[in-house]
Amino acid sequence: MITSVFKKSTIVNYTLIALLLLSFFFLYQKNDLLPANAVPTFSKKVTNILLLCASFFIVNFTVKKNNLTKDSSYTILFFLLFLILFPTVLSDNNLLFANFFLLLAIRRLISLQTLKSPKEKIFDASMWIFIASLFHFWCILFILLVYISIFFHVSRDYRNWLLPFVAFFATAVIFLVSALVFDKTWITHILSQTQTNFQLDYFTNNYQNMALSLYVVIALYFVFSLVFSLTNKPLILQASYKKMIFSFLIGVTIFLISPEKNNAMLLFTFMPLSVMCTTNIEYSQNKMYQEIVLLLLILGCFLSYFSQL
Repeated sequence: MITSVFKKSTIVNYTLIALLLLSFFFLYQKNDLLPANAVPTFSKKVTNILLLCASFFIVNFTVKKNNLTKDSSYTILFFLLFLILFPTVLSDNNLLFANFFLLLAIRRLISLQTLKSPKEKIFDASMWIFIASLFHFWCILFILLVYISIFFHVSRDYRNWLLPFVAFFATAVIFLVSALVFDKTWITHILSQTQTNFQLDYFTNNYQNMALSLYVVIALYFVFSLVFSLTNKPLILQASYKKMIFSFLIGVTIFLISPEKNNAMLLFTFMPLSVMCTTNIEYSQNKMYQEIVLLLLILGCFLSYFSQL
């Protein structure tokens, strides 16, 4: 029953997911939208919801344009479920901005498989990653994904390996000039994020622990499922799926080393894991299995969300 709703991409599916997103967003932040707080927080909330909607659009466009998934709405459904599993991300402006720019970078790196305009795509992806690092410094680790993509597709041209350095220089110059003109504290803010913290002692209640535990189980199952079934996937898509795996691992690394640690940091893993979940569902021929997996994920994420309200 559930699979019959999301196995196609229709305007009804998109509308349903959009309504769910808006409902979860405003329900979680209802306390911040009271009259006393409405004016100072309104612009931030509008920005956050626009970033979320744009992120959903990029995720859906990327997987459809590059044939990472079939014609279904599973990917954006999973992306929504992971968002509500850690609802604190809905109010984190910096993380939403960082993730938005990373999604733009991943879109360019996935499309590199066509070998059309590779230099432009490498430069664009690198610049988006460096811009994302201005909002969360350790997003800079995603530059490894650029070099992995170069290795997979266009490693013979040595100029491709130098393009990320050009993008770094361009981004750094623009940022430094802007900081000196508008606000020098931007530089201090970036430098303060270069620290690391490997301790997982930030939990404030058992519900955060439960949500993280559930996500770990989901991630382990679907990541290993893709790794062991990778050779069965179409040859033309194997490099893209490998990039999804590396993207997920980089996202986990950012979560582990970030100084201001919380569950919302896992946002950078949502897109690749959503693709992995979708491929697992779509390539399975067992309808009962598909229904059970979807039902368990939906129930688990919904329960976790409402327990954290």
